[in-house]
Amino acid sequence: MARIVKRKEKFDITRLRFVLLGLLVGLLTGAVVSAFRYFIEIGLRASRHVYGNLRVEPFVWWHWVLLIAVNLILAGIVAWMLKKEPYISGSGIPQVEGQLAGELEMNWWAIFWRKFVGGVLAIAPGLFLGREGPSIQLGAAVGQGLAGGFKLRGTDRRLLIASGAAAGLAAAFNAPIAGTLFVLEEVYHNFSPLVWLTALAGAIGSNFISLNVFGLVPVLHISYSRSLPISIYWQLIILGIILGLLGYLYQRVLLAMPRWYQKLTKLPRAMQGVVPFILLIAVGYFTPNLLGGGNSLIIGFGHYVPSLLALLGIFAVRFIFSMISYGSGLPGGIFLPILSLGAIIGAIYGVIMYKLGLLPHVYVMNLIIFSMAGYFAGIGKAPFTAILLVTEMVGNLTHLMPLAVLSLTAYLVVDLLGGAPIYEALLEQMTFPKTVAQLHRPDRLEIPVFVGSALNGKLVRDLPWPKEALLIGIRRGEQEVIPHGDTLIREGDTLVLLTDSAQRARVKRRIDALSAALATAHKTRV
Repeated sequence: MARIVKRKEKFDITRLRFVLLGLLVGLLTGAVVSAFRYFIEIGLRASRHVYGNLRVEPFVWWHWVLLIAVNLILAGIVAWMLKKEPYISGSGIPQVEGQLAGELEMNWWAIFWRKFVGGVLAIAPGLFLGREGPSIQLGAAVGQGLAGGFKLRGTDRRLLIASGAAAGLAAAFNAPIAGTLFVLEEVYHNFSPLVWLTALAGAIGSNFISLNVFGLVPVLHISYSRSLPISIYWQLIILGIILGLLGYLYQRVLLAMPRWYQKLTKLPRAMQGVVPFILLIAVGYFTPNLLGGGNSLIIGFGHYVPSLLALLGIFAVRFIFSMISYGSGLPGGIFLPILSLGAIIGAIYGVIMYKLGLLPHVYVMNLIIFSMAGYFAGIGKAPFTAILLVTEMVGNLTHLMPLAVLSLTAYLVVDLLGGAPIYEALLEQMTFPKTVAQLHRPDRLEIPVFVGSALNGKLVRDLPWPKEALLIGIRRGEQEVIPHGDTLIREGDTLVLLTDSAQRARVKRRIDALSAALATAHKTRV
């Protein structure tokens, strides 16, 4: 008779350990990003006050000379920082994405203090830049610094970086769920339990700090009096198509800006920020209320929606100067500017439909809120993040269905036009130098098998795996499967490959190419 041997299960504290580490990252990131937000808000109020006084006071020539000198000094300081550390340019999200993919290695301290100071100096004067991208990079730097302090490497180190990124977005917008999902959907591209647990812990910790500093009121606290009736949901389809078309335009123009700057200015890349700093004086003088990332503009729509002509002018100014601001490479994000542009598009569409007698005026505010999510869903190609972000920022859970319809429509339009996720496209524009320290270091690469993947249903032995990698495991739910030749790959699996850290990006591309080739072969057979 066979003897049954009972094995005593060991208590696994791995998840608890990373939840606690993520929480620590989140608390520190929350403090950093809260300070970052505070300095930006103080500076932005001062900038609006200065430009407002210039409009009403008599002309004094030395006031203008002083203003121009201050802007040039600020541009010079940021240019010096960019020259010393180019990876602080832009939002920082593509850099974090590249870091998690193994394509980039950064000095966390050099990034941390320069991004903080440079971000405040670029955003506080009123440039059309968002605080969320720098907040994400600041959080990632905090996570990397703590990982170094705890001597963590490989996957463990990336978990803390991802947790810091989620914490940064959560503290920037008081949106912990959206911060977590953004990292999973857009930055890390991995939904394994350990990843989302660590990221969620970081987001909760940072949001706790920011709520204590800025209060419980949602960042974009606007509301509407009535829910959109099902009978006029057809309006969402039309608006979604418009948002998708304008989102694709946004992508094309934004990606072309570095080339246009080089052709038109002939300035070194680090010095191109002088252009928006000088143009800011004209923008601030004529439209001081439009300064900044755009959250005050969105909140203002809750009290008063301008006329159609004014809305068209606001859209033109914000679209053009947003491109000029971000295209220069200054430290600042596009997240909040995208949301503000989406709100303006929704207002324009709503006012037009109202004037045509096709939409009651009471529903214009609904479309303003929905369009923020739709525009970001199309440009970022992250619809789940867009839906949850707007829900958390506005503080209303009653509009999930119209948000989903609009976001999905805009996403599909951009996808059909061939638009890529904006942060991935920005990452592709960068060239990351490989360092000697990156070579000959074993590392793990995790490849999720999504629903509909061509890898689904394939045997391990039937696939031409990259020579630079070894399949060492398959994570299937709560189980870790040790693969062999006859192991069947299923939807929902996460393939765990061992490779050199310097080869991670190359192996990832080879797996993606393999999946695409299998999908093409399947369509040909069908």
